[in-house]
Amino acid sequence: SNPLLPLPVLQAAHCQMVKDLSACLLGQNLRLDCRYENKTDNPLTYEFSITKDNRKHVIHSTISVSENIYRNRANVTMHKNLVCLHLQSFTTSDEGIYMCELKATNDYTGNQSRNITVIKDKLEKCAGFSLLIQNTSWLLLLLLSLPLLQAVDFVSL
Repeated sequence: SNPLLPLPVLQAAHCQMVKDLSACLLGQNLRLDCRYENKTDNPLTYEFSITKDNRKHVIHSTISVSENIYRNRANVTMHKNLVCLHLQSFTTSDEGIYMCELKATNDYTGNQSRNITVIKDKLEKCAGFSLLIQNTSWLLLLLLSLPLLQAVDFVSL
């Protein structure tokens, strides 16, 4: 398709679709996976926040300023169709309703968001390979390089 053609308005309405928000525990750290369907190449802005005691606290954001108490503990990684929040030394005082909001630049249809209630005792451990399996090309690359690695081993003998 020609990228220069203007998109029909209907399509633009679904530019950024937050599909799923999940939480898991990686050691002492909380990991929040915000999966989305990307229908545009425009840069993505995000905001992770927590609501506790009826107050919203911004943890990490490109949209607004994050609160001091979270600033040194939080970081965000971006992968294909996934924005990932890592919050270090997660304790029961970090329990609450976490929200992921995404917005594509120049997409005026508003933010797309999902929230999830996070309680420490109910968190599952993060699966180590979920990211790898998610990204099939990675797996393919790995499988393709296996014979290569064996060949290299053989040569070094």
